[in-house]
Amino acid sequence: MIISNMSQFNALLGKELKEAFRDKRAMMLAMMMAVMAPVMIFAMSKVMIKEAVETPAIYLKISGTEFAPKLIDALNDENILLFSDVPSDKKTIWDERNLTLTIPASFNQDMLGGKTIEVYLSADYSEKANLSPVRRIKNTINNYTRAIGYKRLLVRGIDVRLLQVVKIIEQDTSLPNSNAMIISMMLGLYLLMAAFMSGLPVAIDASAGERERNVLEMLLCQPVSTVKIVSAKLCCASLIACIGVLLTLSLTSFSVSFIDLTKIGASFSLDTFTISALLLLLVPICFFASALQLFVAFQSKNFKEAQSMVSMIIMLPAMVPVVMMFVDDKPKWLEWLPISGQALIMEDLFKGLPVSWSLMGFTGLVTLVMTILLVLLMANKLRSETVVLALS
Repeated sequence: MIISNMSQFNALLGKELKEAFRDKRAMMLAMMMAVMAPVMIFAMSKVMIKEAVETPAIYLKISGTEFAPKLIDALNDENILLFSDVPSDKKTIWDERNLTLTIPASFNQDMLGGKTIEVYLSADYSEKANLSPVRRIKNTINNYTRAIGYKRLLVRGIDVRLLQVVKIIEQDTSLPNSNAMIISMMLGLYLLMAAFMSGLPVAIDASAGERERNVLEMLLCQPVSTVKIVSAKLCCASLIACIGVLLTLSLTSFSVSFIDLTKIGASFSLDTFTISALLLLLVPICFFASALQLFVAFQSKNFKEAQSMVSMIIMLPAMVPVVMMFVDDKPKWLEWLPISGQALIMEDLFKGLPVSWSLMGFTGLVTLVMTILLVLLMANKLRSETVVLALS
């Protein structure tokens, strides 16, 4: 009896896998996230390191340069240059940004008199491209004025240390891996999305697609239980999702190896332990995502509606971790639920913190229990003509 049941399931699974791999375009779409994620992580990491390390030239329109030569020198030391020095190929860009600094003619007299000097910095603060240059200009001017203020106090015989009542000494206790948290956060998000997106085309085709082709009706006429039919479809879609997750992990590890993270004092590597822990976390999510997609697709009346409805599920792995970032005091039950639980454990894993295996096991168990409940619910609904024939 057990051998007979297994042979039936193997036959169903073989049929699902054959149909899944036969559609080349669907498979290319399924693996799209696995290929795109490493490329996005590589590109964004390069930009992040460039902004963190490099101080590109800023070209500032300054009126009254002759009144404050030392201030101009301080700006030049921080690579903040006069607009007249801008290269011809960048002149249009910096002219549109129109960063203007106005130095009053009374600068020297006010400086000698110990008065407050009003320097006007004009810029479009709503323009995102101006935020970083404006911040650098303000910091440079503030540092310059602070140095002048300290010198004034020293001339008057006042110890400048009196101005600093409390000094904070920062000690970074993070591990080298956690310094690359932006890369880790992106990878965690892309892994969750890969688990949901990779099996998506297969799940839709195995449910709404087979119903439109009348394959599902013929399959249900066979002496096979609906639980086996749903389980075979689930295993097929979940296998594709697992392949997508593995590809994302391997290609990301390969692409990050070309990024010099030492420039920001960070390191990032996916060792055997990390990969094993990530797979233990994500395999239950692959099954849960495929079960959820199959369930929603079976409720749809046609293939197009199934595509629209199931595509909305992709927002879950993107929205849940982002929303959790803005929650300071996270409720304990978030650690037990699918997606949120895996996201929190992945965050600790990437930070190099000890992994709670009991919490990982419990979260995975809850995810699998919810998957089984979805399978049983689908199997029960497939016994109804309303679902099979998509009747209203």
